[in-house]
Amino acid sequence: MNTALECMPCFMKMALRDARLACPDDEAMHQEIVMAWGRMLGDLDLSVPPPDIARHLTDLIRSKTGCEDLYREDKLEANARVQELLPGLKVMLETERIKPDGDPLALSLELAIIGNYIDRGVDLGVDWEAELENVSDSVPTSTLDEFKSLAKPGSHILILGDNTGEIVLDMLLVEELQRQQCVVTYAVRSKPVINDATMEDAIAVGMTALCEVVESGVDTPGTVLSRCTPEFLKRMEAADIILSKGQGNFESLEGVWPGVFCAFKVKCKRVAEDAGLPFGSSAFLRTFGPDSNDNNSMKRGEG
Repeated sequence: MNTALECMPCFMKMALRDARLACPDDEAMHQEIVMAWGRMLGDLDLSVPPPDIARHLTDLIRSKTGCEDLYREDKLEANARVQELLPGLKVMLETERIKPDGDPLALSLELAIIGNYIDRGVDLGVDWEAELENVSDSVPTSTLDEFKSLAKPGSHILILGDNTGEIVLDMLLVEELQRQQCVVTYAVRSKPVINDATMEDAIAVGMTALCEVVESGVDTPGTVLSRCTPEFLKRMEAADIILSKGQGNFESLEGVWPGVFCAFKVKCKRVAEDAGLPFGSSAFLRTFGPDSNDNNSMKRGEG
């Protein structure tokens, strides 16, 4: 997905928010960062996905303020809060498991998608904890059935992780896939960017004790292929299933890497239009390559 003009107001809001977070009491620096970012936006290549644009803002903030991990405290708090909720969510999954028609894999996927609301790249003010308590069936059955048919014992599944907090909920999904005897590898970003999960977070929450965790190489809030290491691209090619978490990963892979299962909350009107889904809905769809003609009905799992 390329970067549209509709993305520009969001990028400018991000610049002001990040500038204020990096140096709260320095109004002159806020202005300097926002003005510099405005000039940079005019020269950037908009044919790339939005996460590729966002990395330039992260670099600008670092160069102006020296702040290497702007959301570090936020990330620690998000991980800690979801870990507090984890025991209750595990009870919810065990209850689902003993139901005659229970589907713990579907439920773990729903929970992991709700976790995608923990995204500092957008400001929606959604009560994600309340949604976790009242989780509903919203994953398209057709796409879920397709995913299940491929997630066979011995299948190698590569999960492209997204945000902190969300990574803790992803652990529930990893455990369910391992119950299906799938071999799961979890990928994180290689450098701090917004509140995206890194190896440090994977170690802290226990993901590395649960499955193999690798770095993708990217310094972007999405798996931008040009920023991935050659070794990671080989992992993507070798995987039986790629499960992509988060809107940024969808933006980065849609139209360039076919067949990826994408699970995220639709938090952008432009993404909603492209995916053919309502704003705020839970998305579970597959990406199609650049040569695909009629994408939307297939990506929604309809038809």
